[in-house]
Amino acid sequence: MRAVDAIAHVKQHDGNWLTHALDEHLREVGRLAAESAKRFDAGDWGKLAGQWHDLGKYSAEFQRYIRSASGYDRSEAHIEGASGRVNHSTAGAIHACDTLGAAGRALAYLIAGHHAGLADWHGDQNAAASLSHRLSDRRHLEALPRNGIPNDILKPDLRPAGKIPGGTEGAHLWLRMLFSCLVDADFLDTEAFMESDNAALRSGYEDLDALLKRFDIFMSRFDVVGRTPVNQVRAEVLRQCREKAGVAPGIFTLTVPTGGGKTLASTAFALNHAMRHGKRRIIYAIPYTSIIEQTAGIYREIFGENVIEHHSALDSEKETAKSRLAAENWDAPLVVTTSVQLFESLFAARTSRCRKLHNLVDSVIVLDEVQLLPPELLQPILDVINLL
Repeated sequence: MRAVDAIAHVKQHDGNWLTHALDEHLREVGRLAAESAKRFDAGDWGKLAGQWHDLGKYSAEFQRYIRSASGYDRSEAHIEGASGRVNHSTAGAIHACDTLGAAGRALAYLIAGHHAGLADWHGDQNAAASLSHRLSDRRHLEALPRNGIPNDILKPDLRPAGKIPGGTEGAHLWLRMLFSCLVDADFLDTEAFMESDNAALRSGYEDLDALLKRFDIFMSRFDVVGRTPVNQVRAEVLRQCREKAGVAPGIFTLTVPTGGGKTLASTAFALNHAMRHGKRRIIYAIPYTSIIEQTAGIYREIFGENVIEHHSALDSEKETAKSRLAAENWDAPLVVTTSVQLFESLFAARTSRCRKLHNLVDSVIVLDEVQLLPPELLQPILDVINLL
């Protein structure tokens, strides 16, 4: 078998076998990851991570495995080692270090962890799972048919550069953001081949301009409500939020007494601020699931199916196939979630938790009831907000 015939994925459709060429998969994951990462000036990093993440699949061992385990090639089902998993992520991690030196270690974390999650450099409890141990086993890289891997994949003319936002203290979030770009790109390209029906559901949302028009129509009904003292306060809060939406992006506070229309006023700010500064989505984080259900209900009344509700207590009857998919990576214009889901994801190592992080970039994040954040966790929360 030639390396150019290498398979990334295989499936049956209407009785016929379809193969996903490995070179096509690597190029497309590189393109998608770069597209996401360029939003925080790390496009070249994303492209290299994508192109090298599955280099290990070029090995003869993996190619035998995928053909046998899938049933694609029954004639090789007897081959020893065909069953079980084959390590296909370590080779690309080692190649990144060999090619880029010290800078390659950043990519090594992403590539080695794109299925299992981000590893520690040293492992106290499981040393074999540590990144340093995995990079020491060069057999994975040596098993690749290097002469057969396309040069534009193995040796692209790229030398990623640029300072890490936040310096040393910001490195962990920068790495998680890049990890998110890689993981989401890998999932999306694999899904496009393996489950094209699902891939087709990941579109069709209205843009923020359309949502702002919906919101203004909804709010216009209150213009005819009586000018009671409470309604006058709500109108003034709303006016100030709209007015301040043009201020340069940063961190804002909104202090409003109960009943002052805080939810809708903060939404007015978020939508107008997003439109004026080219933001892509709004994420509304709330501490209690009971408040989330109420807020999400209001949003669905205004914005319809453009709202994604993501929390542990979500009623499955409120979900659709489309909303479940969007909850995986928060690729929707309006996300309502818990403070726990948001902040635990920002410090996570698991692929499922980190996958959504790159979609925080160019978002307006509203933190409701911030006084309920745990005081003992306030410092890391403030640090990560400043990094964002």
